[in-house]
Amino acid sequence: MNINDQSQNKTSSIQVITRAAKILRTLREHPKGLSLSQISNEVDLARSTVQRIVAALEQENLVTAASANSGFRLGPEIARLAGAVHSDLREEIRPFLIQLSNMINETVDLSVLDNGKVLFVDQIIAAHPLQATSQPGASFPLHCTANGKSILASLPIAEVENLLPKELKRYTDKTITNRDDLLKELETVRKEGVAFSREEHIEGICAVGAFVVDRLGNRSAVSIPLPSTRFYGNEEKLVSALLNICLNINRHFE
Repeated sequence: MNINDQSQNKTSSIQVITRAAKILRTLREHPKGLSLSQISNEVDLARSTVQRIVAALEQENLVTAASANSGFRLGPEIARLAGAVHSDLREEIRPFLIQLSNMINETVDLSVLDNGKVLFVDQIIAAHPLQATSQPGASFPLHCTANGKSILASLPIAEVENLLPKELKRYTDKTITNRDDLLKELETVRKEGVAFSREEHIEGICAVGAFVVDRLGNRSAVSIPLPSTRFYGNEEKLVSALLNICLNINRHFE
């Protein structure tokens, strides 16, 4: 094999990896899955090329069949790889979460976007007899939680519209169920840098949340959930402490 052949093989291998990564990112934005033709249109590649790459990704469990539409979605191996990233993320951010919890004497959560929901990956529990806690590993909807809204507000509009279901489920009488109303609120979240959930997911529970970005550009949300009796009237204090900590986290990752 001459030098030119080696160079061509290397270029071809890099091209395959680039295309595979593009397919994986596309599937990330469509948690319900896409058909091969839909993937082909999204990534602007021939269907036969997409089919070969998807078949290889499926063998490695990086994609899996989506029973809903006989297409494909991200596979279980992605979750395992993400778990390793989440572990490192927890270790780096945890000191900031502890600091925030001590400042306000409230529970603090760390969440990430996972398969169209917000997944709790860490939590610092405050010593209160009345608490709002969720076990790490639990997942909540995006449209009615402070951490979910803050992550949504950090994403491009097209990705937000793909993530949101056609009908937003009502959890309480305060849940926003109109997509246009939610998108309007997300505009406010983008401008102010902070999201609220005022008893929209669980009656009697409120929260404030903001997103941070790690070195790889991955977004996660830091949020403060608490009973409504300790939330109303204390919003300004909670927002100030949260935004200050998130600023420090983002500086840490620069």
